Amino acid sequence: MEPYCKELLADAYRRSSAYAGSISQRRVRPCEAAVAALARFREPFPEEASLGADVLALLDDIGSPATVATTGSRYFGYVIGGVLPVALAANWLAAAWDQNSTLTAMSPTGAALEEIALGWIVDALGLDAGCGGAFVTGATMANFTGLAAARHALLARDGWNVEEDGLFGAPPITVIAGEEVHASVLKAIAMLGLGRRRVIMVPTDSQGRIRPECIGPIPGRAIVLLQAGNVNSGSFDRAREVCEKAHAAGAWVHVDGAFGLWQRVSREFDHLTAGYEDADSWSLDAHKWLNVNYDSGILLTRNAAHLRGAFTSAGAYMEPGKGREPGHHSPEMSRRARGIDVWAALKFLGRTGLADLVERTCGLARQFAVGLREAGFEILNDVVSNQVLVSFGEDACTRAVVRAIQKDGTCWCGETVWHGRAAMRISVSSWRTAAADVRMSVEAMVRCARGLA
Repeated sequence: MEPYCKELLADAYRRSSAYAGSISQRRVRPCEAAVAALARFREPFPEEASLGADVLALLDDIGSPATVATTGSRYFGYVIGGVLPVALAANWLAAAWDQNSTLTAMSPTGAALEEIALGWIVDALGLDAGCGGAFVTGATMANFTGLAAARHALLARDGWNVEEDGLFGAPPITVIAGEEVHASVLKAIAMLGLGRRRVIMVPTDSQGRIRPECIGPIPGRAIVLLQAGNVNSGSFDRAREVCEKAHAAGAWVHVDGAFGLWQRVSREFDHLTAGYEDADSWSLDAHKWLNVNYDSGILLTRNAAHLRGAFTSAGAYMEPGKGREPGHHSPEMSRRARGIDVWAALKFLGRTGLADLVERTCGLARQFAVGLREAGFEILNDVVSNQVLVSFGEDACTRAVVRAIQKDGTCWCGETVWHGRAAMRISVSSWRTAAADVRMSVEAMVRCARGLA
C-alpha cells in the first residue's frame, strides 16, 4: 500500500480547483460522449492494487466530464444550490478530520460546531431560543425526524411509549396534509408506519396552498402538515390560521420548509412566512439555499425533549456526556459532522449575506418570468420566491422544449405537471447565478422553443 502523502492531496486540490473554477464554462448537461465514457469504470474487481495517483486521475478524467454542473450558475433544476467556496473548503477540512459526530467524546469539535450552527439557524429563522435540532441527510430524513418526534409526543401524552412498545395496539394518529404535500413527507410517513393511504388530504388553491377552511374537525392526536414553499409554485400555506386551529385541538404542526423556510431571514419576504413560528417542528435543507455541500438537512423542534425521547440510544460503551449529544437527536449514530460545513457558511454569510442571497435569487427568478413572458410564453404561477413555472403551449410542445433545452447544455431546467398541465420548472438557488446567466438562459430557452415551433 502507498504511504499517506501530501502529493496525492495536492493533486486532488489541483483537480478539484480546476473543476470548480471552470464550472460556469462547462455544459450544464454532459455530452453523450462523456456519459458513454463512464463504461470505462465497468471492470471486474481488480486483483492487484493501483497507485493512488492513477485512481484519482481516472476518477477525474472520466468522472468529471460526465457530471451535471449543479454547482454552476445556470443549473435551475430540483432546487439544488451551488457550493459556497468557504463551505467547500470547510468540507475538505472536515473530510480530513474524518469525525464521527454522534458523541462529544468522539468529536468535541463536531459536537460544538453542530450545536452552535443549530443555534444560529434558530436565531436567523426567528424561532424560540430553546428549540432542539438535528443534522440529517436531507428533507426526507428531516421530515422523518420531525414526524418521529411528533409521534413520540402525541403517544406519550396518552401514556404509550412507542419507542419501547411499537405501534402494535398503539392509539391511532391522524395525519392531515394539503393535496400538494411533497413526496418526501409521504415517504417519511410510510417509514414511520403511519400509512400514506391514511393521510387526510385537504384541497389546495390555485397556487398549491392548503385551504384552512377545508380542514375538518381535528382530533387531538393528530399531525397537521404545512408547506413553506410549494415545490412547484414556491407559495406558502397560511400557517397562522392552520396553527391556531390545530393547536386548539391539541394537534402537532410540522412544517416542510426544505427551501422556503429560509425566506424568513429576509425583511422583503418574511411576510410570506408569517405564523410559521407557531409550528412545533420544521424541516429544511442546507444544500439548497444555504449552498453547502450535499448532503445536509436540518430538523428543528420547539421542544428538544421530544426529539431526545424519540432518538436517545443506550449502550454500555457509549456513555453520554453532560452536554448535548448529537446522536441522541437524530436517527443516525455513525454520521459525518455536517454541522461544520453549515457553521462555515453561516459564519461567512452572516445575517445580511444570507438575506441578500435569498433576495437576489428571488429577484433573478422574477427576471426569468419577465423575460419569458415578454417572449410570448405563459407563466403559470405567482412568482413569490425562487420558483417559476412556464408553459410553451400544448403539453407535448412544452415537454419537447424542455428536452431541447436540457440537450442544448446552456442551462438545465426540469419538467413538472401543474394543475394537469405540463410545465417547465425553474428553480434559482445558486450563489453563482447572476443577471447575465438569466439573460443567456432565457435566450437559449427562446431559441429552443422557436426552433421546435
